[in-house]
Amino acid sequence: MPTFTYRALQADGRMADGTAEASSRPEAMRVIEARGLRPVRVTEVRGSGSGSRSVKTAPDAATTPTQGLAGWSFGGTKVSSEELENFTRLLSSLLAAGVPLSRALTILGKEASSPVASAKWREIHGLVVDGMSLANAMSRSPDTFPKVYTAMVEAGEAGGFLDVVLAQIADFQSREKELRSKVLTAMIYPTVLLLMALVVLSVLLVFFIPKFQKVFTSVKSALPLITRIIIAASDFLRSYGLLVLVGLVLGGFFLRTWIVSPAGRRIWEGLTLKAPVVGPLSARFAMARFCRMLGTLIGADVQLVQALNVARRSIGNQILVDAVARSIDQVQQGGRLGQSLAECPTLFSGSVMEMISVAEESGRLDVELIRIANVTESELDRRLKTAVALAEPLLLFLIAGFIGFIFIGMLLPVFSLQDSIK
Repeated sequence: MPTFTYRALQADGRMADGTAEASSRPEAMRVIEARGLRPVRVTEVRGSGSGSRSVKTAPDAATTPTQGLAGWSFGGTKVSSEELENFTRLLSSLLAAGVPLSRALTILGKEASSPVASAKWREIHGLVVDGMSLANAMSRSPDTFPKVYTAMVEAGEAGGFLDVVLAQIADFQSREKELRSKVLTAMIYPTVLLLMALVVLSVLLVFFIPKFQKVFTSVKSALPLITRIIIAASDFLRSYGLLVLVGLVLGGFFLRTWIVSPAGRRIWEGLTLKAPVVGPLSARFAMARFCRMLGTLIGADVQLVQALNVARRSIGNQILVDAVARSIDQVQQGGRLGQSLAECPTLFSGSVMEMISVAEESGRLDVELIRIANVTESELDRRLKTAVALAEPLLLFLIAGFIGFIFIGMLLPVFSLQDSIK
């Protein structure tokens, strides 16, 4: 039977070295865990013709994502948000049931719903077994685990309540997904109306107007200004329509590239916050995320300053993140949280700061922050519905206005032609 040497963490926090006999590496892990140890490194000792040599084995056949699985077609594929949420919730349940971390990760790797997720969970398992903390292992995959995710995991590991933090991350992910779904659902109908308006106008200008031009060429009198504008727009669209389309596509691509850059993102986020309707909605959305995250962390006994540093990463808008960072500096110097948040009036209104101050004094800060997040999300839902309700008739009015403009512009020369005939 193969022999494995191991280095493991004891209950008192000290490291221990030893050997274990097992038929396989997973079996050796179970033997070591049965001794009340947390494996950090397990190495199989194999015999050879010239003696024995120690060979470090891989955590599993599919642990390394760049081998095998990744070699086929998973190079740019990401783990879906549903798979990440499921992984987080199941890992929390396994840890709460007393399953060791390495074994829990092995189970999740085997039960993953897709090969991509399975490879990723096995990769995390391999890094953890090699002695890396779970947060550091997750930080190696920023495309799968956001910074705020790894920051919360780090806080949970440091405080010894990783299962609680993971459960709260899963709940946060679920609420975040629900809120984003509401935003996207609210934008579907106005977007469809806008696209329909563009298609109708393009069809009228490209196919409908040219037929009237043949009639207008026989009119000796000057055409009305409105008619000449419509005909010029039709000629331009028929002559340069494809170039305009290519230009719009390229412009959208370069705009997206610019927005992704650090400088462009700051400018874009600043303009977004100053927009009439979108700005307040974006600020309220960021505040709801911040309050829910901060309340979740404080409820999990994370220190206030550490919780603030984690929660500010969930805001999303770098301008607001910088403003909250200034508030954290005041808290570190002994200031009150409610007073320090006055540094960011765009994110926190006076009433919200007052509620936070009162909750801070009464020792119910975590409960109040969650309540503020719930109330803000409900208010956001109502505002979105109101905005969509106003956008629908506005877009319909614009569509009718454009079509009416073209209709009147085409009829005016007909009336002039009738007058000349009489």
